[in-house]
Amino acid sequence: MIVDDILSRLLYRDALVLVIDKPAGLPVHPGPKGGETLTRHLDALRFGLPRRPEAAHRLDRDTSGCLALGRHAKALARLNALFAQGRAGKTYWALVEGGPAEEAGEIDLPLMRRSDDPRSWWMKTDPAGDPSLTRWRVMGRDPASGRTWLALTPVTGRTHQLRVHCAAMGWPILGDTVYGTAPRQGGPGLQLHARALTLPLYPKKPAIAVEAPAPGHMREGLRACGMADDPE
Repeated sequence: MIVDDILSRLLYRDALVLVIDKPAGLPVHPGPKGGETLTRHLDALRFGLPRRPEAAHRLDRDTSGCLALGRHAKALARLNALFAQGRAGKTYWALVEGGPAEEAGEIDLPLMRRSDDPRSWWMKTDPAGDPSLTRWRVMGRDPASGRTWLALTPVTGRTHQLRVHCAAMGWPILGDTVYGTAPRQGGPGLQLHARALTLPLYPKKPAIAVEAPAPGHMREGLRACGMADDPE
């Protein structure tokens, strides 16, 4: 990823917040194995401020789409509060293997870590876990492949919530190498995209509403499910 690329991925900018379209395959923060991260490029988004912006929430490495950044400490604190209080609206698009028979519904399954190892992020459904709720709606279906295009709204924000919930219902997200059936190498990439973000940040103004265009690695599958052309 180069500086010009991150600038081209800016979706929204004001005095407090930036929203960018994070590419799939790029982690936000450094991990134990090192490597390229989004954080290393955020200085390009200072726009005259003394410090770089910082991410206000998480997106998995292989998830693309809307990521909100606080432009300074006070802005970041306000954004963090929105996400912690569940007031930030998030909609994801996913291509899943198979799909539900109904057109809309909820997944209410508690989640907890598979392991006591604090380094492990893998999750599982468990009655003893934290309450976790996902709302879903069918956007389209592809009879030829049997796949379904879903709009997913995580009411809670647990780690890997959408991936675990979809897998638990019997329709794992396409390209998921942990909870689904995708191979470790040579798969299609995780078909999960943070499509829209709504931030009620200003008391006397309408909520900030941002959409990220469908990523290249999902476009063919989305079109097969009936998506009309989505602006690049």
